Amino acid sequence: MLATPGAVFSAGWELTRTGELTDHLLASLTRVASGLALGVTAGLVIAVVAGLFRLGDELLDSTMQVLRALPVLGLLPLVIIWFGVGETPKIALVAFGTAFPVYVNTYAAIRGVDHKLVESGRTVGLGRLGLVRHVILPGAVPGFLVGLRFALTGAWLIMIIAEQLNATNGIGYLMNQAQSWYRTDIIVLGLLIYGLLGLGADGLVRLLERRLLAWRRGFDGGA
Repeated sequence: MLATPGAVFSAGWELTRTGELTDHLLASLTRVASGLALGVTAGLVIAVVAGLFRLGDELLDSTMQVLRALPVLGLLPLVIIWFGVGETPKIALVAFGTAFPVYVNTYAAIRGVDHKLVESGRTVGLGRLGLVRHVILPGAVPGFLVGLRFALTGAWLIMIIAEQLNATNGIGYLMNQAQSWYRTDIIVLGLLIYGLLGLGADGLVRLLERRLLAWRRGFDGGA
């Protein structure tokens, strides 16, 4: 059983007209934004500490690699025990799942800065702080943006599951309710919304890349 495009459009129009779709969409966006803010910030800070300082690398990287191997959704029962069944566990899962793509890619980018650029910076008189500010961190921006793209995708993948458990609103909750009534039109609508949100988020990161990496020239896919 699969709804036709016309049925999906009709379901979307009806839910929009009643305001129900807007309420669920805002709830999902709020959760994802809160989780991303926490996860991206944590991943970025840990990556900078581990990437710039040998002691930070020894203390943090191995721990992060172990935690990264844990299945995010497998932590759901434990998170519910810790934080209850409200908004906090959903945001916590998103934060946990989005911190690692940012960490891994930013850490690798910091450690992968071309040694010739570092030597050039030292040649013109840059100290450690100057190297970090003018060479290492700018060189790590592409890696951070790659991690951010993965984090945005992962956030929606986590949320679609988290909102189907102990939730009273959100797109995932709407899809779960639709499943009970065999409303495949609403289920397909929810999947379409998730896809469009993911596409929009990826477009924002691409725009950010063009702004922040205007100095970088690379292969553009031209003939």
